[in-house]
Amino acid sequence: MELTARQILDRLVAFPTVSSESNLALVDFVEAYLLSHGVKPVRVPSPCGTKASIYAHIGPEVDGGTMLSGHTDVVPVEGQDWTSDPFTVTERNGRLYGRGTCDMKGYVALALAAVPLAQRHPLKRPIQIALSYDEEVGMTGAPPMIEHMLSSGLPKAGAVIVGEPSTMQVVSGHKGGFGYIVDVRGHEVHSSIMHEGVSAVMMAAELVSWANRVNAENAARKRTPRDADFVPPYTTVHVGTIKGGTAHNITARDCRFEIDFRVLPGEDQCQWEARFEAEVARLQTQMKAVHPDAGIDLFQDFNAPGLAPEPCGPAEALARRLTGDNAPRVVSYATEGGLFQRQGYSTVICGPGDIAQAHQPDEYLLLDQFQEGWRFMESFVRDSCL
Repeated sequence: MELTARQILDRLVAFPTVSSESNLALVDFVEAYLLSHGVKPVRVPSPCGTKASIYAHIGPEVDGGTMLSGHTDVVPVEGQDWTSDPFTVTERNGRLYGRGTCDMKGYVALALAAVPLAQRHPLKRPIQIALSYDEEVGMTGAPPMIEHMLSSGLPKAGAVIVGEPSTMQVVSGHKGGFGYIVDVRGHEVHSSIMHEGVSAVMMAAELVSWANRVNAENAARKRTPRDADFVPPYTTVHVGTIKGGTAHNITARDCRFEIDFRVLPGEDQCQWEARFEAEVARLQTQMKAVHPDAGIDLFQDFNAPGLAPEPCGPAEALARRLTGDNAPRVVSYATEGGLFQRQGYSTVICGPGDIAQAHQPDEYLLLDQFQEGWRFMESFVRDSCL
């Protein structure tokens, strides 16, 4: 079936692939589409079987091609005030509204629309498409997909272009990140004898205060030229949600909060994990000295390495050649790019749309950006024939 990029986008957005739900209907569509163009895709199912990644190879069976990487899941729409149906692409005033139009089904649609174009050209370097699941909730789908590609005998791409929204500008680096769900267990007593109890809320507050101190220390630290382009130019620690306690006059039995770290490339994420876990262990010792059942449990819900710039890397050279963009550019949000780079792929970020629109009510992709993305794909296919 020959579909335009816009027609594919309409189909993709219509699949409500919120991370909490299955993406298999979308994967079925992508698989059927690729097969209709003589391309045999490969699925990599999730452990639970309700989701899958999918990848495909177009062109000669040689190493050194280019992989177009995207994710299929989107963030929820509940609690957001949408002007139109979030799962129907609506064009208004030069904008394509819909959940995922910007992040990042617009890019996926463009990549899929390029398949029949590539089939009509004498490719010298292959084109690969790789679509993951659960990027939005911890990037858990990409690692097994990458491992599968590396172990399956698939020719290894010489460059990966991750199409996260960058307004079609070349982003060569980004921070890494990891996060924990932290469950603090206290011991309940009346607050008048709080010395005999352990307040989970107050112990959680100790860790929040630790995060504030770390941020202040990092902000005051001398910048290196490598870090200066990041905003902010240091590793940050953030607590996004917190909930706990029973009543104002009872030491809290439970408290849960979520904490995440955004780590500069070049810094060791394992050292940051160890530093936080050491602080947790110190507080836990204090808590257990009051009551043995008190404690702190950690669940790491995501871990994504940073993307280090590769000034002479083939991915950056290709993206700059196709876009004409030669400005150095890094971002503070994380993508799956660091996961590919960690496995030896030269990687860069370049995709249509503005990250400021991602996850928002009335998320949109400028029609001009979508059209620029298609021009990029046309140039990319021609370049793959040289």
